[in-house]
Amino acid sequence: MLNHKTVQKLMAQLDLKSTVRPKKYRSYRGEVGSITPNVLERDFSATKPDEKWVTDVTEFKVKEQKVYLSPVVDLFTREVVAYSIAKTARLSLVMDMLEQAISNLTPKSKPIIHNDQGWQYRHRAYQKQVTGHGLKQSMSRKGNCLDNAVAENFFALLKTEMYHNKSFENADDLIAQIKAYIEYYNTKRIKVKLKGLTPIEYRNQALKAA
Repeated sequence: MLNHKTVQKLMAQLDLKSTVRPKKYRSYRGEVGSITPNVLERDFSATKPDEKWVTDVTEFKVKEQKVYLSPVVDLFTREVVAYSIAKTARLSLVMDMLEQAISNLTPKSKPIIHNDQGWQYRHRAYQKQVTGHGLKQSMSRKGNCLDNAVAENFFALLKTEMYHNKSFENADDLIAQIKAYIEYYNTKRIKVKLKGLTPIEYRNQALKAA
């Protein structure tokens, strides 16, 4: 297998360009709602499950239809601890995701939840739900995707492995495939950074050792 830098060098020498041009979903709608400090400060390390979370929204297109995915990724296990999928990018997309994620927490777990400055995350209802359950919200700096690199990397991985250059019958078919991929990612896809374990196995190992 070639190193990605070698591939990039060869592509440059042969004047080749990728046919896949992913476009990031933009949820910024001007100065609406409250902005919180960047508490995470690109420290993507964690010492235990449910200590730090990152979240974002990404967009898919299939046959003139759009699908939006809103996941929460745990920085200790890289597990998708909760997610919601919808055909519209309404507030309920992130609110449903947040409610699901919070419902899975133990009473003592109060993670930092990091996101960009999208309008959903600055909405009063979202911020009230976060603070009302004792979580601390952290926001990326405006227009700086590196502040939320783990969420961006998850989207890139997901789209590379199950979306780009694939065919889907319609939006419902795509939604079913996304759900199947997240289940595979959490329970079957091993990661070198997790000592060759899946995210769920790594979580279970950590909880047993605690």
